[in-house]
Amino acid sequence: MSPTHSAALQAPYARIKMHVLSKIDSGEWEVGARVPSEHQLAAEFGVSRMTARRAILELTQDGVLMRSQGVGTFVADRKPMLSVLEVRNIADEIAERGHRYSNQVILLNTEQASEVMALYLGVATGSPVHHSIIVHLDNQVPVQLEDRYTNPAVAPDYLAQDFTQETPNAYLSRVAPLGAAEHTVEAVTPSPEMAQWLALAPGQACLQVNRRTWSQGEVATFARLIHPGSRYRLGGGMVVLQPPVGKAALKRVR
Repeated sequence: MSPTHSAALQAPYARIKMHVLSKIDSGEWEVGARVPSEHQLAAEFGVSRMTARRAILELTQDGVLMRSQGVGTFVADRKPMLSVLEVRNIADEIAERGHRYSNQVILLNTEQASEVMALYLGVATGSPVHHSIIVHLDNQVPVQLEDRYTNPAVAPDYLAQDFTQETPNAYLSRVAPLGAAEHTVEAVTPSPEMAQWLALAPGQACLQVNRRTWSQGEVATFARLIHPGSRYRLGGGMVVLQPPVGKAALKRVR
């Protein structure tokens, strides 16, 4: 049986799924790209909107697509997820090592949600979201850059906190207890600005953990946690600081 004939015999919703998957696999639709609406797909394939909805729903359940109410449907990031990663307070991790924790608050303000960030947080594009950038230090050595977006509906007083005294993780654990978490891990090259914040030589590789958390059924935060590759490793279900760490071991970028 020819491939064309075989495709013609498939259920209409399956043909739509194959179409969407082919666009993604070919790279034509990249991660974060908006996919056609159910109405558009129904018109293109000459099927009912219910049929198109079934195709989109199944692809969403499979993790291929992400839907945001009132915003649209987008291509999801299908990189392997490490759901076993623990969500821990970095200040506690450093204290357990017998080291001194401190941090530098780089940014703390309200921004309009981009289309992609609105998708991650489940809010409308352009709506206000809280944005913080903090560098966490172990014995004055930068070990993590935390770039976090927070849903104001979950933590309305986020910007009023003194995060030099309490980390965002500790604060959010109090006001929006963790219900679920999703992680992806990837190797990245930090921007020159990020490299400077982390006291890294240009081009040095980093380990980035992308973490999205839920509290009481709502998306609470989306955070990019960037770790110098030479100072961290994956192990035991968490990102672990590699000993020894000392200021003498670093070549600071000025």
